[in-house]
Amino acid sequence: MESSFVQRIERIEYYYTVVPNKVGAGAKVFNELKGKGINLLAFNGFPLDAQRSQLDLVPSSGDALVAAAQKAGIKLVGPKVAFLITEWEHLGAVADILGKLEQAGVNVTAMQAIDTGDWHYGAIIWVKQPDIDKAAKALGIS
Repeated sequence: MESSFVQRIERIEYYYTVVPNKVGAGAKVFNELKGKGINLLAFNGFPLDAQRSQLDLVPSSGDALVAAAQKAGIKLVGPKVAFLITEWEHLGAVADILGKLEQAGVNVTAMQAIDTGDWHYGAIIWVKQPDIDKAAKALGIS
């Protein structure tokens, strides 16, 4: 990657909860967390099957999220580790990141990336938890 591009890659903690795959189930979780003042840096939701969906929550404070979830009766799993990437966008930025992981033999479980405007992008990469250290090394972080 060219040195003129400013890139930040960090390990992040995330938690997940499983909710019914029906109208309003996710909104209920988010309204509970909003009511308790929880700030999320990122979120990813996806169906597990026809009956259940998983909500991955990346909080600014894991301790605050856990306390709020307990009070609201939301069952969390975690913390788990993923990677948060922010950088000045350049053509092939995601390909460069994925190429580094491929060269290290790390399979990406999931990735979400978005252009945030003004030539910036953000992404979250999930890998299997046993591959976290190998992925971190490939991405140039500890």
